[in-house]
Amino acid sequence: MCGILAVLGCSDDSQAKRVRVLELSRRLKHRGPDWSGLHQHGDCYLAHQRLAIIDPASGDQPLFNEDKTVVVTVNGEIYNHEELRKKLVNHKFRTGSDCDVIAHLYEEYGEDFVDMLDGIFSFVLLDTRDNSFIVARDAIGVTSLYIGWGLDGSVWISSELKGLNDDCEHFESFPPGHLYSSKSGGYRRWYNPPWFSEAIPSVPYDPLVLRRAFENAVTKRLMTDVPFGVLLSGGLDSSLVASITARYLAGTKAAKQWGAQLHSFCVGLEGSPDLKAGKEVAEYLGTVHHEFHFTVQDGIDAIEDVIYHVETYDVTTIRASTPMFLMSRKIKSLGVKMVISGEGSDEIFGGYLYFHKAPNKDEFHRETCRKIKALHQYDCLRANKATSAWGLEARVPFLDKEFINVAMSIDPEAKMIKKDEGRIEKWILRRAFDDEKQPYLPKHILYRQKEQFSDGVGYSWIDGLKAHATRHVTDKMMFNASNIFPHNTPTTKEAYYYRMIFERFFPQNSARLTVPGGASVACSTAKAVEWDAAWKNNLDPSGRAALGVHLSAYDAESPLSNKPSKVIDSIPRMMEIPGVAIQI
Repeated sequence: MCGILAVLGCSDDSQAKRVRVLELSRRLKHRGPDWSGLHQHGDCYLAHQRLAIIDPASGDQPLFNEDKTVVVTVNGEIYNHEELRKKLVNHKFRTGSDCDVIAHLYEEYGEDFVDMLDGIFSFVLLDTRDNSFIVARDAIGVTSLYIGWGLDGSVWISSELKGLNDDCEHFESFPPGHLYSSKSGGYRRWYNPPWFSEAIPSVPYDPLVLRRAFENAVTKRLMTDVPFGVLLSGGLDSSLVASITARYLAGTKAAKQWGAQLHSFCVGLEGSPDLKAGKEVAEYLGTVHHEFHFTVQDGIDAIEDVIYHVETYDVTTIRASTPMFLMSRKIKSLGVKMVISGEGSDEIFGGYLYFHKAPNKDEFHRETCRKIKALHQYDCLRANKATSAWGLEARVPFLDKEFINVAMSIDPEAKMIKKDEGRIEKWILRRAFDDEKQPYLPKHILYRQKEQFSDGVGYSWIDGLKAHATRHVTDKMMFNASNIFPHNTPTTKEAYYYRMIFERFFPQNSARLTVPGGASVACSTAKAVEWDAAWKNNLDPSGRAALGVHLSAYDAESPLSNKPSKVIDSIPRMMEIPGVAIQI
């Protein structure tokens, strides 16, 4: 992922302002170590830190139209850029970059072209003819983006908080699927899929339709001019991504450039569930597998760096980001610049263990809608920033626009978990790829129980974090927590510890407001906590908090203990996490 920074209408075209913009842009250099660019037009500045994936030789940014009256700085990948170029026959392109189409689409269609883009993106487009500009973010928020306002009336745009938090009076997360226009001075939503209204769909489940849609989502993400691989934890989602990639890689442009043998990556504590499962799937698929180990202390030592880069104090996100952050550094050291990952499946198919308690199909579907809408605050933020910290790009085929439309149009009755019928979580996805003649995966992997990313790397990771926080946060500190942190008051010592670090890096009130809060059990939304009365006293983001569901559920009398619950449903013990693993 690249880094973009724009300062628009700041009433200052001095050299000092240019130097300041360059200084702030360098805060994003980890995202794009391959090239730095800055274009100034009067009191508007567009900066870019490039991670070169497509056309590394000539695709440096900012990008322009033919006469350079339209300027664009982009972070993203446009998978249908070749088809879009064919619609722009009267335009001349300066580069082979997939993002080069954006300026020309604007010339042709005005502000209404954004929905034509199939990919992930955040961009700022400046029309120097009237000094107007637009800003847009992809449908789900796979790319990170923030907007801020200065006291001088300027508008600031940055891929990360650290690019604008010190210079803006107010800033906030730029909403996914939206466009900001200087002409109207506000947002409008360009992404309006049928599922967004949360109306209950009724399309009958067809496993082959679902399979084809996901295969298309994966194969379009094989567009690359640099070495790449897949994150492989051995759980369902990452294993399916790896299996499809391995099956269709031969014959692609990427295979001709870098070879047809796929590389896979996994990280975890010694002996963790994911390491074992990841290795097994890698051997089955014939990938070149890279297994990285870390200790609980390694993870704890990295916490401050993780919070600085991921820019959150959310407990779930930090737990899961740390192993991914460590793994990304190892992957980048091997010369790999892009990985394909399995985020998004659990939100779309109700894969988290708490979905076992969904009271009916309507509530099940509405919760999946709520989860998808919030992804930019959690898993997308983690996958984007934990990898970008080391100049690595993560692509997420489950969040493909077309695939989401197919999956979210299915009657949610088919997604419901029914143990008496042998239907565990994500049953419809498992069945879609249960091919007896040409199997995608071994049966026991295809039907492995969901594991949160931070759980699958090994349960001792979470327990080690809690113990470390207890040594640094006293009971007296917790007693006064509501006075110190009145917004999103930490309710555990682990949360308090993360909050202290976050506030040191990002002390502004606007910064703390960018992080979501509210009750959660096993990654649920606050609304879903109402599904089970017992959960109200067991609010923890780990999958083990789903009492009566997970085989290593916390003891009901002691929510934070490691004792297995005595009330356990007969669900096979299986686990999942995109490329991460650890020991119980």
